Amino acid sequence: MREPARLLKRQSAPRMTELLSIARQFAGSSAAVLPLGNGLINETYQVLTAAEPFVLQRINAHVFPEPEAVLANLAEIARHLDRKAPEDVELKIPRPLESEAGLFHVRDGRDRLWRALDYIPDTVSLESVGDPGEAREAGFALGHFHRLLGDLDPARLKDTLPGFHIAPAYLARYREVLANADSRLIDADCAAFIDRHQAIADNLESAKRQGLLPLRIIHGDPKLNNFLFGKGRQKVVGVVDLDTVKPGLLHYDIGDCLRSCCHRPENDAFDLGIGEAILGSYLGEAGRFFTGPDYDYLFPAIRLIPFELGIRFYTDHLEGNRYFKVEDPGQNLHRALGQFRLCASVIDQERAIRALIASLRGKTAE
Repeated sequence: MREPARLLKRQSAPRMTELLSIARQFAGSSAAVLPLGNGLINETYQVLTAAEPFVLQRINAHVFPEPEAVLANLAEIARHLDRKAPEDVELKIPRPLESEAGLFHVRDGRDRLWRALDYIPDTVSLESVGDPGEAREAGFALGHFHRLLGDLDPARLKDTLPGFHIAPAYLARYREVLANADSRLIDADCAAFIDRHQAIADNLESAKRQGLLPLRIIHGDPKLNNFLFGKGRQKVVGVVDLDTVKPGLLHYDIGDCLRSCCHRPENDAFDLGIGEAILGSYLGEAGRFFTGPDYDYLFPAIRLIPFELGIRFYTDHLEGNRYFKVEDPGQNLHRALGQFRLCASVIDQERAIRALIASLRGKTAE
């Protein structure tokens, strides 16, 4: 059984009755609904049945205005993986389950969309990398995911989040929000950091416009806790949370994976040793199709993603915490400051990170 990273509050009896009613539209034998995970976007539960458990999730329509597109993408990915030889697919990727009405979703009394997914048993999700072995597994998982979907035409997937990871657009939105923000919410350190480094926001999009980085299929949210490890934490067995899978730049995924795994929360520093383990393992898979520009833009990607996420957290703070779930009004501000400190650490280590990339590039070419 997958161990929840953090349990949500115990559900009230009326709420549990509602959840069971929804779950039983996918499996009539559903007997219990348990909170699962700690995602910031969707409500997620584990459903126990007389047969196999499954995952029940409400798609956040505020974040995903076309939830049917999310489901269509998952179905397309499942069909693509079904065409591959079983021995070529080394990771478990959840598939959508049909309701008893033959659909991939049901709607509740408030017209909100719920879906069911395969449950991957006997796994744990990690909140931090404990050693280089776990880092290598995370790098392999992302690289293998990219390789599995590398021969699927990106045009076959819908863009479930137009503008997602487009850093210049986040920067422009921040400027608009800042102009009308309550002065009591403005943080001088955040504003100064954004002003000082705003030129990096267009690095990857500029490369895309020049044809240097092609659109491929990306996960969109490859943070550490979206890789499921076996109970011994020695091997990744699955990749989850595929709502953000879409056409995009692989560098968004690489940068975000490194941001998640290499972040030392005690001082917001970038752990270069963990980064080396992840990149080396990632390129063991993805290096088979990497081009020169793909390597050239690895450092800009590593630098950009914490900067981008910091802007998103800070903008949400200025807007009153509309997007990310928070436990207190200042949480998004604290998140933003942490990401900007992480970005600064990456910048301070630029020479070492570029040297690492050059070394790994040479090994891949051998």
